[in-house]
Amino acid sequence: MASNFKVEGPFSVKRTAKPGGRVITGEDVKEFWLTHPELGEKTGCYVFVRRAGRGFTAGYVGKATKSFKQEVFSGRNLSLYHSFLMDYKNGTPMVFFVVSSARKSGKHDSHINDLEEFLIQSAVRVNPNLMNVRGTSKEQWSISGVIRSGSGGHSRAAVQFKQALKLQR
Repeated sequence: MASNFKVEGPFSVKRTAKPGGRVITGEDVKEFWLTHPELGEKTGCYVFVRRAGRGFTAGYVGKATKSFKQEVFSGRNLSLYHSFLMDYKNGTPMVFFVVSSARKSGKHDSHINDLEEFLIQSAVRVNPNLMNVRGTSKEQWSISGVIRSGSGGHSRAAVQFKQALKLQR
C-alpha cells in the first residue's frame, strides 16, 4: 500500500531567555503543542531548521512512528537543537512536519523510514554539518551530468535523460 505525506509548516519554536542564552524550555514545548494540537498525534518526519533572512538551514531530520508529540522535543533532540542553534549568531528556530496520511502506525513505518533517509540525504547535501549521525555519509556514486557530478558541460544525452525522468540538479 502506498503512503502519502503532506508538508506542514514551518512553525516557529519559541525560546526563553536564560542567563546563558536562549533555550527551548519545557514550557515552550508545552506552548508549542497547545498552539498546534492537530500535529501532536500524527506521524511522519520532521526537519528542524533555522530561518535567517529569507532562507532556511536544516539542522536535524527525525522521524516519529508513534507520534510527533512523543519524539520531536525529546531531551536528546532538544540537546541537538540547542547545539545546532549555538553555531549561529542569528536566526529563528523552526520546524517542518512531513505528515503521514496513515491513520495508524505499523504498515507505514517502513515508508516513514524511507522518507527519513531521503530527507537526511537531501538536507546533508545543502548542510554538511547536519546534526544527524546516521544516514549522512555521502553517496559513493554519481551519473555524469545528471546527479552528484559537479559543474561543467553536460552531454545532450544527460540533459535529455534528466528531462525524461524529471530529475533536478
